[in-house]
Amino acid sequence: MEEFRRAYARLCAAGGAAPQEAVLRRLRELGEAPGRGRLDLAAQSLSLETCGALGRLLPGAAPFAEVALGDCGLSEEGVKLLLHGLCSNTTVKSLDLKGNNLRTMGAEALGKLLRQNKSIRSLILEWNSLGVWEEGFSFFCQGLGANNVLQRLDLRNNQINHHGAGELAMALKRNASLQELDLRWNNIGLLGGRALLNCLRSNKTLKRLELAGNNVPSDILKAVEQALDHNQDRQTILSETQNRACMLSKEILNLKDEKTKQEEKAETQKCFKLMRFIFSLMLTLFTVLRFDGYYRQTERRNSQEWQDICGTSQPAAGSTEGTALYYEFTESQEGADREGKLFRDLSACSEKNLLLRNQVDELEKKCKVQQDQLFQLKQDLTDTTAELKLRAVQAEERLEMEKRRLKQSLEDMESLRLKEVDHMTQHMEASERSLQDRVQRLEAIRIALEEELSQVKAAALTERGHAEEELIKVRNQARLDEQQRLEHLEEKLRLMTESRDEAQNCCLKQKQMVSEAQAKASQLSLHTDALRRRIEELQQDLNSKEQEKMTEVNKVKVELQEQIGHLQAERTAQEGLREKIAALERQLKVLSSSHREALLDKEGEISVLLEKLRMREADISRMREEEAQRANLLQNAIMAYVQGSPLRTHSSRK
Repeated sequence: MEEFRRAYARLCAAGGAAPQEAVLRRLRELGEAPGRGRLDLAAQSLSLETCGALGRLLPGAAPFAEVALGDCGLSEEGVKLLLHGLCSNTTVKSLDLKGNNLRTMGAEALGKLLRQNKSIRSLILEWNSLGVWEEGFSFFCQGLGANNVLQRLDLRNNQINHHGAGELAMALKRNASLQELDLRWNNIGLLGGRALLNCLRSNKTLKRLELAGNNVPSDILKAVEQALDHNQDRQTILSETQNRACMLSKEILNLKDEKTKQEEKAETQKCFKLMRFIFSLMLTLFTVLRFDGYYRQTERRNSQEWQDICGTSQPAAGSTEGTALYYEFTESQEGADREGKLFRDLSACSEKNLLLRNQVDELEKKCKVQQDQLFQLKQDLTDTTAELKLRAVQAEERLEMEKRRLKQSLEDMESLRLKEVDHMTQHMEASERSLQDRVQRLEAIRIALEEELSQVKAAALTERGHAEEELIKVRNQARLDEQQRLEHLEEKLRLMTESRDEAQNCCLKQKQMVSEAQAKASQLSLHTDALRRRIEELQQDLNSKEQEKMTEVNKVKVELQEQIGHLQAERTAQEGLREKIAALERQLKVLSSSHREALLDKEGEISVLLEKLRMREADISRMREEEAQRANLLQNAIMAYVQGSPLRTHSSRK
């Protein structure tokens, strides 16, 4: 680390800039820490010269495994220099670039880094602006799709819209290493959520995907969660199968090694036994030939001496030498008899040895048969594991097909619902426009009536001023009431009945006022009667319009109820499909549990067979040791007999 710090200072001096004290201090602290540490330059304002110097020092093997450059205010050029140095780095595992406002050049440099670097496992890009420019973000997504090392990616608060989410989905379809992706607090929306959900059909490695704060509907979030749970289950099953395969391969290799060792040991023991048997045969033949020649020679010599000394076949009664020679001759005959008996015992022992060797061969054959059975059991176990894997893959394919069918049906239902909603909105807008036209017509009629009333007032002014003043007040009041009533009708159509009652009350008041003024102006009464008749006709028109509106509203309600019934039926169908999916998942779990139990039973049988094999090997080794001991005892007995025989003592005396 001290060498790295010196190289940094030297490069800064060569570039004509002083090294930053904060960077030197952090490098010094990192050098004092034991092991491969973390270069933490967060919240430090790094200059362009510092970025260039670090970019030159980072290629190759750096003395740290993590680099933290969060909230450093890096410029686009500085980020480009730093990431260019990290492209060929082989030791940095984690990179933090949080809060640096990276844009087009930063996104392109990150895409190049992801395409070339083979060591970074974690990349934090929170609080940047990578999604503002679509071209730079698409380049970044291309680099992510070509990367096969990165496992964790943090893209929170990067202003990613639904187009950027589509690019990310295309990259995730090609990526096979990313396990965690954080996209919280962006602008992905409905279309981006659907694109990410569709990419999870082909991506089987992503285990965690955060989409909070993106205006993604809850049903899409639930579907994404289910897909991620499926990926996690798939990863656990794959890891278990890989571990079991490794264990079985190790056990098979161990058994093969043990078998080869046993075969080598058996061959060496056979060779040793054969050599020992040949040596014992040669020794026995040598001793037999030697004793036979020695016995014949001594017998011939003794008989010759006996004939020379005694001259008869029996010793004389008074000669002591003859008796001694006679006893020696009888003793030699007894020794020859004992030697023949020992030879017979030796032949019996050799026959017994042959029988034992045959038994050993039979036991070895049985052991070989058991080894063949064990190999057959292992082959059956591999076949069952392959069948289990095939069934799991088939079940997974069926589940994927059911999910695709369900997704297609949901999409079709969604499109139908949108079409129906559009149709209903168009129908409602048309009805609303027609009602507005009718209200405008009524307004025009009201304006015409007001003009007629004004003419009547102008005619009555010449006749009676007092009646005119009273009529003006009444008409102004009626006009105000009529305007309020019409505004109330425009704002709330449901309260038209109340406005009608108010209009009737106003008409009654007008009638009373007119009846009081009839005595003063008979002509005004005639005009008021005509106006009353016209008002009643308008009320009848309003009543008819209200009835038409109510009929149309009832029709719309009936259509909405029918649509609600259709949607409920479709919902029940969806619930049936979900129940089918749950039943299929339960069947898959039951099959996996049964297969695991079968594997456990097979492993128990294998362990029992291995224990039996060890016991047989122990018995064989014990029998071989007993046979070796017996052969050693026999050989020692023969050698002791050869060394302590009376013929040897007699020859030594002579």
